[in-house]
Amino acid sequence: MLKKLSFVLIAFTVASFLFSCSKKTGEKEITLVMAEVNPPETIAGRMDQAFKEKVEELSKGKIKIDLQCSGVLGDNKSVRALMAQPNSSIQLTRQGPIAEMSTLYSLYLIPYTFTSHEHFWNFAESETAQNLLEQPRKEGKKVIGLFYGEEGFRNLFSTKKITSAKDFEGLTMRVTSEKTHQMLAESLKMNKAEIKFANLYEALQTNKADVADQPLSNYLANHFNEVAPNIILNAHQLGIMEVYITTECWDALSENQQKILKEAGKYASDFCRKISQEEEEKVIKEIEASGVTVLRIDDIAPYKEGFKDYIQKASAIAPELYQEILSYATK
Repeated sequence: MLKKLSFVLIAFTVASFLFSCSKKTGEKEITLVMAEVNPPETIAGRMDQAFKEKVEELSKGKIKIDLQCSGVLGDNKSVRALMAQPNSSIQLTRQGPIAEMSTLYSLYLIPYTFTSHEHFWNFAESETAQNLLEQPRKEGKKVIGLFYGEEGFRNLFSTKKITSAKDFEGLTMRVTSEKTHQMLAESLKMNKAEIKFANLYEALQTNKADVADQPLSNYLANHFNEVAPNIILNAHQLGIMEVYITTECWDALSENQQKILKEAGKYASDFCRKISQEEEEKVIKEIEASGVTVLRIDDIAPYKEGFKDYIQKASAIAPELYQEILSYATK
């Protein structure tokens, strides 16, 4: 009931100062609504807040970001659907670079593509990666990317004690509709259950799922350690983030307003790079102190083995681009 009331109040607030993107805005004061599914204390939430504050600072308050965290504006899928509509009440969102946004983004999600934080950031700051922010528009989507972030490597966690990759066989993993996510379950011979993120805690608590995956900061911030106190540091996928804006809104901004959002995005991206690895190390210490069993992986091969054919097939959509992405591991 409280969540519904909160949503109604937010909807009323949005309606009260709804920014129409159907006309050029000039330099009048505007408010852009930004949706975030994670809590504000996560890496994603903190990056969003850094972006918000920098936009408002650079614009001297003429551009305000109404940041709504913890999924109060809906889950990622419903937010994407709303942003695809004309005059959307949500102009910005922080989500992953999923294939739904661009077929080329599926390369980012191939397991074990990025081997370290530095590998990703070397690529993210390249001209190629910056150009790919425009890719959704080129593929007919109603959004473009503003900037990248990352929330650490995704790791498996379980309600059951895990001592090796073989222990996952027969368990049920919460998956999304993303092929790479489903492949993770298949590679470890797990059953699959599509469960919304908002329902994941309850699913683990009621044995509808035994296993899930999240970056460490999200694991702790969403209290999954309470119901799944076993985490496996297999680092199968980097939690890449991208902040999107509707093309309708972007095209309605003045050049100066666009410049402010880009500059604030660069600031937020740099901020994210600084805190991400520090946060991972901090969270590991915190969850171990709380009684969580942390399994460190000496040999990643059993976890990676099941992806060989998939990696070859998935990277075939743009093999040269994929090889370029891999090359940034040594730059």
